Amino acid sequence: MSKEVLNSFPPLRGLFDTHAHPTDNRFDDDREALLAAMREQDMLCVCVGSDMESSAQSVALARREPGIYAAVGVHPHDAKAFDERDVPVLTNWLTQEPKVVALGEIGLDYYYDLSPRDVQKDVFARQLDLAYELGMPVVLHIRDAHGDVMDILRAHKNRLPHCVVHCCSASWESAKVYLNLGCMISFAGPVTLKRSVHLHEVARNMPLDRLMIETDSPYLAPEPVRGRRNDPRNVAHICRFIAALREMDAQALCDVTRENGKRFYRIG
Repeated sequence: MSKEVLNSFPPLRGLFDTHAHPTDNRFDDDREALLAAMREQDMLCVCVGSDMESSAQSVALARREPGIYAAVGVHPHDAKAFDERDVPVLTNWLTQEPKVVALGEIGLDYYYDLSPRDVQKDVFARQLDLAYELGMPVVLHIRDAHGDVMDILRAHKNRLPHCVVHCCSASWESAKVYLNLGCMISFAGPVTLKRSVHLHEVARNMPLDRLMIETDSPYLAPEPVRGRRNDPRNVAHICRFIAALREMDAQALCDVTRENGKRFYRIG
């Protein structure tokens, strides 16, 4: 991110990027500088795994960085590689590593279909059960699959862990279903786009105590840094945009979303 963009707004203190991938190799050249900048800004961040290897990397980063926490799990893209032998490894991380705060990201992705849909559903349900058994919250990945995700969540209604809809892509009608199931809803860069009118409606109308913000970096850079590699500091743009939608002070929304994220992930 350029200094010009960073300095174009008053700084927000204490931002919480509730979903990012700072272990991605696109940060290899400047990861330490980025982490130092995040410490300077009193940021919190959840580093999210997508398979067993990236989950292990997330755990390792959380161990050494005071403001970084980890989520571990198998993404629907990698569901075809899921093995029951992964379960004790996930269980160990979720129960023995104090900075592992959630199981995720898990769910369904029918846009890329990198794993067969029946396999995605089975692995998603298996990990939901594991999260419930361990009393851990879940990070949901949902792309072009809201109907089937809702069906699976409803089927687990009596054994449903606390969930967050990561990088919300839902309409207001769908969002209300997730809210009625007790889910949190998190917004990433797409909410800042002019064409995302359906997301603006969700962000404007949903209960403030269910709202979280994230970057999903290095993906999905928000306006005004669209087209660049995203990084966790850009969560400030998402915070400011949603604050404007809700006619709130940006620092006040920063504070609320930090507390919402800490409550969901049971930090502190």
